[in-house]
Amino acid sequence: MSEQVHNRLAMVRAERKVSRQSLAEAVGAHYQTIGYIERGQYNPSLDLALKIAKFFGLPVEALFSLDPFRPLTDEVYGRKQS
Repeated sequence: MSEQVHNRLAMVRAERKVSRQSLAEAVGAHYQTIGYIERGQYNPSLDLALKIAKFFGLPVEALFSLDPFRPLTDEVYGRKQS
């Protein structure tokens, strides 16, 4: 069984005002696949993860991680990890 891939896709997509449909068309995926990825119900292939990162102009590790992401407010305001 594969490990869950955590992501910030929904947050970045909302911040950039990109619809699931638009993102899906740009990366050659189905819009439902984007939703499954955002909800953690599907792990993207390496190819798809790289295409999504390229679309947003971000490093892949800014969007996807094997470890849960720290809350963004902790990262911005410097709360130490426990």
